[in-house]
Amino acid sequence: MMREPISATTPIRFGWASGHPAIVFLLAWLWSQPLCAEVTAHILLQDSPLAGFQYHAGRAQWSQMRVGDALALVREPDNSHDARAVRVEWKGHMIGYVPRRENADVARLLDRGQKLVARIVRLSDVRDPWSRVRFEILIPVQPGEQRAP
Repeated sequence: MMREPISATTPIRFGWASGHPAIVFLLAWLWSQPLCAEVTAHILLQDSPLAGFQYHAGRAQWSQMRVGDALALVREPDNSHDARAVRVEWKGHMIGYVPRRENADVARLLDRGQKLVARIVRLSDVRDPWSRVRFEILIPVQPGEQRAP
C-alpha cells in the first residue's frame, strides 16, 4: 500500500485504519480517566531554621539528609525548658526543635489534633548550626474540605 507524502495541506488521519493504534490507545486511556483527579493542597504555616541541630542526631545523619525529606513533628508538652516544645525528627532520629520563638502556633495546632506536614527545604554545610537545616511546616487541605470561618 502506497501512502501519499505528507505536506502542509495533507490531512492527518487518526484511528485504526490510518495506522496509528498508539494514538487511539492514548485517547481511549485519557477518556477512561476521571475528569477531576484528587488534588492535595497545602497551606504554608511557616519556614524555620532547625533549633538545637548541634545537640542532637542531626550531625550524625547529615550526610544522608536531602532537601525534600519528610520530617515528623512531635509535641513535648512536658519539656522542662519549654511547655510549647515541638521536637523535629528525621527518619525516627531526633534532629532538633521548632525554634521557641516560632513554636506557639505549631504546638497549638498539634494539641488540637491538626495534621501537619514538615519537610527539609534547605541544607547548608556551614559552621553556624542555626543555618544548617531549614524546614517548612505545611497544613494539608483536602479537596472539598469545608473550613470554619
